[in-house]
Amino acid sequence: MALNMLRGIVPPLVTPLADDDRLDVAGLERLVEHVVGGGVHGVFVLGTTGEAASLSPALRKELVDRTCKLVAGRVRVLVGITDTCVGESLALARHAAEAGAAAVVVAPPYYLPPDQEELVDHAKMIASEQPLPVVLYNIPSLTKIAYEKATVLRLSEVPRIIGIKDSSGELAYVRELLRSVEREDFSIMVGIESLIGEGVMAGADGGVPAGGNAAPGLFVEWYRAAMDKKTGEVAALSHYVQQLGEIYRVGCGIAAIVRGIKCAVACMGICDRRMARPFRSLDEAQRTTVRRILADLGLLGN
Repeated sequence: MALNMLRGIVPPLVTPLADDDRLDVAGLERLVEHVVGGGVHGVFVLGTTGEAASLSPALRKELVDRTCKLVAGRVRVLVGITDTCVGESLALARHAAEAGAAAVVVAPPYYLPPDQEELVDHAKMIASEQPLPVVLYNIPSLTKIAYEKATVLRLSEVPRIIGIKDSSGELAYVRELLRSVEREDFSIMVGIESLIGEGVMAGADGGVPAGGNAAPGLFVEWYRAAMDKKTGEVAALSHYVQQLGEIYRVGCGIAAIVRGIKCAVACMGICDRRMARPFRSLDEAQRTTVRRILADLGLLGN
């Protein structure tokens, strides 16, 4: 495996909050130990699941610093640097490099969507003006623009752009990239967790599951089964992944995924379920539903 190549299960960590702009430090430590102890191959902070767009610059930097220190080189730390301001992205990338992160992850700037030529220029600029390898992040449901296949092919020729996390939900897109990208050390990671098993069976390099915050071992086992082409085991584990995914349907709206996984780790005693403003946490009745789902999966202990 090439030095910078990504493989395996790399959960996008939630951001434990003590209040509106204060990190839950003890909760973060428990979360990191829980996830790394579950056998994951890396962690990703300041992604969608980490509520990056709702956090202050100071809190983002503190999260990066503390996560890198807690992980202590056991696995790779990826840092999301997506921002509407290029200068902020670069400043956070440089901070991540100083903290010891392994790579940065960048989605298209949101709000005013760039065109494909601008996306190419943006990604190349990010790769050239800060020291870390770059992973593209395709999530058109939130950014309103996708990295088209031709754009990814062009960017895969840039040595310091090492892969893509695809959260489009279109496995056909992943398959097209697998057929078209010629560079062997360019990683293609599946961002929609329900598709990880099938995606890895098709040749993807791994997945970035929000559910890995609660059940890291489940996703690691699923990944290994898919890598070994154990179709029966992949199908059996898919059932548990689907069952865990019910927590994302307890709340409403796109933020329901984050609400659900934050509530899950709170039920497990890892960190608080507090959401960044303006988003609300799940209420007590919804929390009861999440607890039932976790109990049925054996994730609440004795």
